[in-house]
Amino acid sequence: MTSVVSVAVVAAYFALPLSPQRSAVGWLTVIGGLAAVAALLVWHLRSIIVSPYPRVRAVAAMATTIPLFVVVFASSHFLLDESAPGSYSEGLSRLDALYFSVTVFATVGFGDIVPVSDPARALTTVQMVGDLVILGLVAQVIVGAMRQGLRRRAAEAEVAAEAERDADASSGP
Repeated sequence: MTSVVSVAVVAAYFALPLSPQRSAVGWLTVIGGLAAVAALLVWHLRSIIVSPYPRVRAVAAMATTIPLFVVVFASSHFLLDESAPGSYSEGLSRLDALYFSVTVFATVGFGDIVPVSDPARALTTVQMVGDLVILGLVAQVIVGAMRQGLRRRAAEAEVAAEAERDADASSGP
């Protein structure tokens, strides 16, 4: 299911209309997109804690949050380049913008596409900081939620086992 969601996020990126306006639209895309990522993350954290399978939910959380995060920035890079051509070392198609976002996220930065304008550098810097937050803090929070879910499951299993022992003891000979 998570792979379906990830593919759907990327497909939506290519299918949905992205029309450049002013540069403010690119920043609104980042802010709105990051708000959506945060909302998704909060939903995932709650579902991890109450899930009967916290490990699976934790993997699903990362597998859906990261693609959405990358697509938010790909959209923003694309819109910035469309509204202010020359912001990058070459014009960005949607695929180029996605490629650039993935190389920034993966910290490989091949150097074939580079931000050259101040707004493009600012956007890329925001993405780099966000990448560190996603890879460090968010991963730690998801692992913490998974551990809490596992502790909850263990406590529920202990209560159930204790109730069964009590029932056996009261119905005994």
